[in-house]
Order: sequence, then C-alpha cells, then structure tokens
Amino acid sequence: MEFTECFPVWNQLTQPQQQEILRCVATREFKKGTVIYDGTTGCTGFIVVESGQLRAFITSEDGREVSVYRLFERDICLLSASCILNSIQFDISIEAERDCRVWIIPPELFQRIMRESAPLANYTNEIMQQRLSDVMWLIEQILWKRLDKRIAAFLIEESTLEESLKLTTTHEQIARHLGTAREVVTRMLRSFQSEGMVKVSRGSIEITDEKRLAALAEG
Repeated sequence: MEFTECFPVWNQLTQPQQQEILRCVATREFKKGTVIYDGTTGCTGFIVVESGQLRAFITSEDGREVSVYRLFERDICLLSASCILNSIQFDISIEAERDCRVWIIPPELFQRIMRESAPLANYTNEIMQQRLSDVMWLIEQILWKRLDKRIAAFLIEESTLEESLKLTTTHEQIARHLGTAREVVTRMLRSFQSEGMVKVSRGSIEITDEKRLAALAEG
C-alpha cells in the first residue's frame, strides 16, 4: 500500500507540498502493547496507519484507563500531533493494540502545509470534529449506559474485529478499555456465564449466545 493512497486530500496538495511530504514522511513499526505517544514525550507527529490497530486512551489520576477510540488501516491520528493545535489541551495516549506499521509526518511540516493548504486545513478540522464526537459518545456511554450493556457491546465489537466468537482477552484488558475495575468486569462476566451468554476461561472469553449478548448491548 502506498502512502499517497491513504492520504485523503493528497491530490489537492500542490506538487511541491507532495514532494516535501514524501521526502520527510517516516515509516515506523510497533509491536503490540507499545505506547507510541503518551503526551509527555514531545510531539510525535501526524500518524497514518498502514496496517495493524491502535488504541487511543486517557488515564485518570489514579491510573485507570478508558479507551476513547480505535484506529485501523488507513485511519488518521491527529492527536499524536496535538502540539500543532494550539487550542487543544488533551492528554491522550496512543498504544499499538496489534503489531502495526505506520507513516509519520513531522509535526512542523504538517503544521506549515496546513497553513498553506485550505483542503488540508479543512480536512484537519473534520478529523477534530470526528474525535470530538467520539469523546462525546464516550461520555454519554459512561454517564447513561449500564456497565453490563457496555461490556456486552465491547464483547460484540471484539468478536467482529477478531472474526471469531472466541476472544483472546482478559478481564483486566476489558476493564482498561471501559474505565472500570477488573473485579467489576469479573462479576459481570460471571453473570453473563450463568445466563449462558459466554464461557469464561483463563485468557479468553467465548461468546455462546451471540443474539442474547447483542440484544443486551443494544437494549
């Protein structure tokens, strides 16, 4: 896959702008579990995902995590270059959920071309609006949706991503995604198991009644 195929406004940039990006863009590979950006190591840059899966998450003062959104092939991560957006004060971390390969545009270059290019500036605003929607959706889920429904929705989502009813995940990983305690997740999964919706074993969870679990998630 070529970088130019994944950059939505590529054809709207000038040839000198395109050449400069191609000259400066870097390719990086990260192993599963690597924290690519945590807001304390400077400005990483504008990330374009070539392959793999990333997770953007925030961390509370007591160390509890909650996932904000995920990034997949061809997705764009702007908040890893939040230093170029003066009005954004958002402490977020980016982690490789799977082995991944990404392109990174240096933040200074991206900022300069964004000032020169109306299409790139407009596209950047679109990304920020989408991420704001993601954050608002997350807040609504946390405030108004029962945790059993959130866990059920997470399991259904994981099943879709892994294309399997048997999920390789732990109670701790689910808790990190949803911003809750591992013990709470364990209690919920035991309840799901007693009702015949899942089968819990060490390091994995098997969905045994997908329809009922999906109905709980949507209910």
